[in-house]
Amino acid sequence: MTAITAAGPLGRITSSPWFERLSFLGPLVALLVVQQVLFPTPMGIVLNGALVGGRIALIALGIALVYRANRVVNFAQGDLGALPTTLAVMLVIAWGWSYWLGLIAGLLAAVLLGVLVEGLIVRRFFTAPRLVLTVATIGLSQLLAGAALFLPRAFGDTTFGTRLPQPFEAEWHFGGTVFNANDIFTMIVVPVCLIALAVFLQRSTVGVAIIAAAEKADRAFTLGIPVARLHTVVWVVASVLAFLAMFLRAGAVGLPIGEVLAPTFLVQALGAAVFGRFERFTTIAAAAIGLGIVDQAMTFQAGNKPAYNDAVLFVIVLVGLLVTRTKVGRVDADASAWQAIKEVRPIPREMRGLPEVVWGRVLVWGLVAAFVLSLPMWLSTSRLGLATIIVTFGIVAASLVVLTGWAGQVSLGHMGFVGVGAAVGGALTDHRGWDAALALLVAGLVGAVAAAVVGYPALRRRGLTLAVSTLAFGLLVSSYLLNRTIFGDRLPGRRIDRAPLLTIDLTSDTAMYYASLVILGLALAMVVGLRRSRTGRVLIAIRENERAARSYGIDATRTSLAAFAVSGFLAALAGALYVQQQQGLSAGPFLPQASLDLFAMVVIGGLGSLPGAILGAVYVRGANFFLPVEWRFIATGVGLLFALLVFPSGIAGILADLRDGALRKIAARRGLVVPSLLADVRVDDGHADVPPDEDVLAAAGAAAATDDGTGRPDGSTAGGDPVADGPPDDDPSSGDPSPPDDETVEARS
Repeated sequence: MTAITAAGPLGRITSSPWFERLSFLGPLVALLVVQQVLFPTPMGIVLNGALVGGRIALIALGIALVYRANRVVNFAQGDLGALPTTLAVMLVIAWGWSYWLGLIAGLLAAVLLGVLVEGLIVRRFFTAPRLVLTVATIGLSQLLAGAALFLPRAFGDTTFGTRLPQPFEAEWHFGGTVFNANDIFTMIVVPVCLIALAVFLQRSTVGVAIIAAAEKADRAFTLGIPVARLHTVVWVVASVLAFLAMFLRAGAVGLPIGEVLAPTFLVQALGAAVFGRFERFTTIAAAAIGLGIVDQAMTFQAGNKPAYNDAVLFVIVLVGLLVTRTKVGRVDADASAWQAIKEVRPIPREMRGLPEVVWGRVLVWGLVAAFVLSLPMWLSTSRLGLATIIVTFGIVAASLVVLTGWAGQVSLGHMGFVGVGAAVGGALTDHRGWDAALALLVAGLVGAVAAAVVGYPALRRRGLTLAVSTLAFGLLVSSYLLNRTIFGDRLPGRRIDRAPLLTIDLTSDTAMYYASLVILGLALAMVVGLRRSRTGRVLIAIRENERAARSYGIDATRTSLAAFAVSGFLAALAGALYVQQQQGLSAGPFLPQASLDLFAMVVIGGLGSLPGAILGAVYVRGANFFLPVEWRFIATGVGLLFALLVFPSGIAGILADLRDGALRKIAARRGLVVPSLLADVRVDDGHADVPPDEDVLAAAGAAAATDDGTGRPDGSTAGGDPVADGPPDDDPSSGDPSPPDDETVEARS
């Protein structure tokens, strides 16, 4: 009775309407408690942190608004504001315009930019998988950053980082801190923007329609709602919010030109969005302000380093993932739009034994093998080093195919696991003299553990929380774990000797290339074996329909975590191999931007295909190596957008279409009716009532006889094996009886 009485008042408080209305302040209050206990500072610093958080809130709210409308995380949100802000700053500094005229010109430019981005780019991906549009925003960010880099040259001024002049004369002293007119203007603009956004979304007809259409865009379109027009409004509002954030920042700390949004700001904005589940705008704003306060309070501490801020930010993001509740609704139920990945179908069984197919496969793979094995004979030393790097990144690409292509989980900080493997493997060979093979194995195991630790809090939640946690982890690794001022001699040296691999000397570049090639082959064999196993079929079933998989007793969290561990193992193994090839360790290759490039690289090649992912590595790494700096924006920005617009299924989809076209011609010449290719055969109306001939009936009977219970006549899983032609007929996985849950999972996959 005592316990009930004690719990009664608490229950009445938590269920009261006032408590529910003020619950959005929870993240802000919690972060303030952390700041006061761990990083006590004067109230002036706290207020300055709130101003920083207010600017972050404008970025975070733009990300959340775009996510609600398009189901995509907009990584170009900061650059949407950077380009019009650069224009406004140049008008004020170079042409002598007043502060207010520059502000008005920037607002007009932001509106125009939002219309152009949505109409020319985003609308083209309306029916494409959401992963493709996510990568498109990465390409968009690089394109906008390049435009912001060249824009000052049109004004004849390349002065970077110059602060804007004061909008008016004012100065305020509070808590030992002096606030100038730019700070006071921020105190006015940020609350006005937050209130205006809330009124727009809740009171205006357009705002209510935006929220409603976000639930089901295709359903809203059939009901006559102008979805395209609403999306244009969303991107215009997001662009204006980003411009105001960057314009206010230009007055406070200056304007970074020619860069995407700083990784710390991006992680802070995404972390705030996670606290609000990308949909509770008030919670997102409160969390952003709290993150800004903690960041500035840490900066105020004696002996603080920026790396410490990044480490604490990573911890806050993980804690936020653990403590925030998961809300499952219609929006979350549509999460499969993020996982709509086209896999490469295997060659139909009816055609695998045909001489044309057999000799064609032998010829293609023979040419590939001859080309790859002969590279050291005709490449220069620098070009051979590039080939070795591409082989190494092929292993990283394979790890992302497992995690994103098959498990349906988005990782945007994967280079962090590569960096962990590089640090561990390099330290073991450099400091302890271990053989490279043993160091690769230990580094891979450490990477698997790190992936499990980072992935578990996010896998408890649906949606894109894993993308946020991995991006925060990538920032932690590059800024903190690989920081020599913090860990010093415990990291591998800047210059190390290559360790022997099973007593094989790797000193020469040729030996290093062939060793990397062998390790890539072993990694691909491991991944192919995983895909053909029961675990691989379960991963596909979870990706396609997690709720249905759970209804058959499958532990989706544990299986996805296993995939994350395998992916972390391969990425860390590649990192240990990379540090041997580079003969030293630096933090530059593992920056968060490199993780975004890696993700884009795999999507360009084809997320459902191992060969496609490796071809994506060839494209991105080759562009970074061969092209001058000023042309890399075109290759990774315009080139990326062009590739996604023309080939949305990636390079692997192009090759698969060419292969299927050749198979159709062979089938037509031999008079074969292949069930998996019937969708591409047109039946003339004049023959609709003609009974099928004996060949067609025989082919249909053979297809029915070879049906193994997978739900597809050719016995393959949905989409097929992305690497090989499926398990052979004598493969135990396809011939032995399996438990009922295996059959169900295989049928659903």
